[in-house]
Amino acid sequence: MALDPADQHLRHVEKDILIPKIMREKAKERCSEQVQDFTKCCKNSGVLMVVNCRKENSALKECLTAYYNDPAFHEECKMEYLKEREEFRKTGIPAKKRLQKVPTSM
Repeated sequence: MALDPADQHLRHVEKDILIPKIMREKAKERCSEQVQDFTKCCKNSGVLMVVNCRKENSALKECLTAYYNDPAFHEECKMEYLKEREEFRKTGIPAKKRLQKVPTSM
């Protein structure tokens, strides 16, 4: 049975795993300043990172949590997932492969 590319129904694995994965990736991009600050602190602190990087860790958690709890952000990520899935169902080519450059000279 062929799947309808325009079907908007989500399976549990899509709702519970795949869409949250997109949300985490996009939130990390949007919180890149906090990610960089925390990473830098950890590299400079070594074993004492738990104590020394509390401020940076809190700022990062706060930024990420704001995105995770934002219904508009969730909807944006869901629509992005559905668009990719629809394209895959039409072409049979995963997004990662579609985004790779095709060699022009063969």
